[in-house]
Amino acid sequence: MHKRKNLSNLFPLFIFIATILLGSCSKKEDVFVNRKISFNSDWSFHLNDSIADKDTIGTSTKWRTLNVPHDWSIEGKFDEKSPAGYGGGSLNGGLGWYKKAFKVAAEDSTKITSITFDGVYKNSEVWINGHYLGKRPNGYIGFQYDMSPYLNYGDKNNEIIVKVDNSKQPNSRWYSGSGIFRNVWIETTDKLHVAQWGTYVTTPKVTTENASLQFETTIQNQNSESKKATVTTTIFKDDTKVTSVTQDITIAAKGNQIIKQDAHVETPVLWSVENPELYTAVTEISLDDKIIDQYKTNFGIRDFKFDLNKGFLLNGKQVKIKGVCMHHDLGPLGSAINTRAIERQLEILKGMGVNGIRTSHNPPAPELLELCDKMGFIVMDEAFDMWKQNKTKYDYANDWDKWHKKDLIDQLLRDRNHPSVFMWSIGNEIPEQWNEKGVEIAKELAAITRQYDKRPITAGMNPPVNMNIDAVTLQFEKKNVQFNAIAASGVLDLIGYNYAHQTYEYHQKNFPNTPFIATETTSALETRGYYDAVSDSIKKWPVRWDLKFTEGNPGNTVSAYDQVQAPWGSTHEATWKVIKKHDFLSGMYIWTGFDYIGEPTPYEWPSVSSYFGIVDLAGFPKNVYYMYQSEWTDKTVLHIFPHWNWKAGQTVDVWAYYNKADEVELFLNGKSVGVRSKKGDDLHVMWKVPFEVGTLKAISRKNGKTVLETEIKTAGAPSKLELKADRSTIKADENDLSFVTVDILDEKGTLAPNANNEISFSLNGNGKIVGVCSGDPVSHESYKGSKHTALNGKCLVVVQSGKQSGRLELTAKANGLKSSTIVITAE
Repeated sequence: MHKRKNLSNLFPLFIFIATILLGSCSKKEDVFVNRKISFNSDWSFHLNDSIADKDTIGTSTKWRTLNVPHDWSIEGKFDEKSPAGYGGGSLNGGLGWYKKAFKVAAEDSTKITSITFDGVYKNSEVWINGHYLGKRPNGYIGFQYDMSPYLNYGDKNNEIIVKVDNSKQPNSRWYSGSGIFRNVWIETTDKLHVAQWGTYVTTPKVTTENASLQFETTIQNQNSESKKATVTTTIFKDDTKVTSVTQDITIAAKGNQIIKQDAHVETPVLWSVENPELYTAVTEISLDDKIIDQYKTNFGIRDFKFDLNKGFLLNGKQVKIKGVCMHHDLGPLGSAINTRAIERQLEILKGMGVNGIRTSHNPPAPELLELCDKMGFIVMDEAFDMWKQNKTKYDYANDWDKWHKKDLIDQLLRDRNHPSVFMWSIGNEIPEQWNEKGVEIAKELAAITRQYDKRPITAGMNPPVNMNIDAVTLQFEKKNVQFNAIAASGVLDLIGYNYAHQTYEYHQKNFPNTPFIATETTSALETRGYYDAVSDSIKKWPVRWDLKFTEGNPGNTVSAYDQVQAPWGSTHEATWKVIKKHDFLSGMYIWTGFDYIGEPTPYEWPSVSSYFGIVDLAGFPKNVYYMYQSEWTDKTVLHIFPHWNWKAGQTVDVWAYYNKADEVELFLNGKSVGVRSKKGDDLHVMWKVPFEVGTLKAISRKNGKTVLETEIKTAGAPSKLELKADRSTIKADENDLSFVTVDILDEKGTLAPNANNEISFSLNGNGKIVGVCSGDPVSHESYKGSKHTALNGKCLVVVQSGKQSGRLELTAKANGLKSSTIVITAE
């Protein structure tokens, strides 16, 4: 209670500072004051006991204090009988309550005070001081309530209560998480202000010499009388003013008004995936020469199109979209959003050459798009996983009729200024896609989208053409092809292919007037660090999507050679070979960039997380990461695998991914095993090598000259632990994270590739351990514990800072191994 009171007292101070600093942002040194502040700290939380609580809270309810974003499901135990099912990660939902006390300064009684939730999963209901503000079923979209009529001002407390009902399961095909799992904000504005998501910046004409800008700004007047005001929009590049435009308006009492302004930027710095340059528009409303509202909009200047023959063009340059699909969970952190955790994922993906993200299959957290703007990703912003027809019993289809229009419009308004967003997806594998009802809904959604933005519209169709027909017949006349109803309707700007890579080369014949995008591809399966004995056979697991999987490996493992695929997909190499071959194929979004909780195809329980990722749940790359790195980046790559710990005499398939070289020669203990070169469209080379203890070394060469050398050594018995932090200095803000990799090494420092020791962690200092993970899809250990079992020599521990600066000492211990300590500085 003491902490909550101290936080509440900051409100008057914030307003005082804002009043002093608020001024025209027409000069470089002027200060922009954000009209919203974080409301994440010091909430009270209660998770109902479904029998004892009976959907109520009272004076006897037990609460615990925490910060949001918060996901209560990730704190629970894995449960074979969970109603969420293994598809939902075998973690339970339930019904939770949040409450928070706060004060509002007396001088704000003449203003509008709103609360904004970026996402609450799901069926949230909100009360302020006993007054009901509303309900929002969709857990993935942000919403705002005006609290002003019900607030107490001055010294008297206010209490906000949020009910979150995720008790009806299953409602998702993957792990959703539960709770206020995105950020919360308090926003204080004058009664005359720019509306929430009230700006829209477009660039109708872009060249390297000049860019024309159009601004649409929605102004709200909540005064009881009309107002005459001045609206000024100023464009900045970094801290330097570029241009500004001013307009006088008269706005009616209790009215909204959209104003339009035009501007030009000479020699614009264009946004691209290599150089994601951003501009900022600061919109000011002045009344009687006094600035009463400021609103900041980040945007980028770029020109793009999807071409029937050349694929995707960005600023006139042909760019192949090399994307991945991403679910919203953050591995051991669950679905509670954290900006640094998202940034780390994007950094890892960028390292393998990824330039595109698909927000599968829901509106993303705002922080994801902000990072994609800054880091240079081509985003497919997706709205829905289902429409009117259910995929699971309690999913969004039950809310479709009442909420889909509102949810879609809010997503469009929220996201349309992001330069990273290049296309909208109105649905993923919609059950209605094969009938006229689907066409009717698609037309409605497309019309809504085009009303608010002009970017291309697609949908993930599985597939656009009927795969029951022999793929060979697809090259013949259109009359021989059975089309997906939505694909054939002409409503989409881009034909979105989920899988069906066998049909890609016939796209121009099947859809001569609509460009191509592979909305979802591949669905290859791997367990990091596990290898089958034979690598040159392709396995479909399961044989058919609707048949129960009865085969598999011990421990529910999957070979990390690129040789196992879901029946609807392909290996990684197979689809990329097709995409890279044809210019008209604009690009692909691979399923998936990272493993995610839930949907453990091909297995069921006891597996609880996916095998699809190029990177595992802990953030450790699987081997195929380096295939893409060799194809998608300018980095010089030579990566050989597997490890070199086998039984004497066992024949081992050794693969190499490489680039910028003509050949690779492999050596075992100094003796050549042979030279291999990629032929045709090969993406790797392979040797069959009888195992003997020692060193496996590869040398890549071009024109006879060495390009790279790499080696793998046989590891001895596990001897010690080694800790490596992705960042040794973090911010002391209660949010920032350091991701620490734990390696199990032999006495000479070689990774022990089969070590699965249980590791215990302790932390001294003002911080806490917020996640542990090994990337093992079968592990039932808590992600929120202080110990975890390594998978194939590796484990991850996530450390979060506190409020105070200082040293954080993390120690890792395991029976029989030398412990390790690392120091992280919070400042």
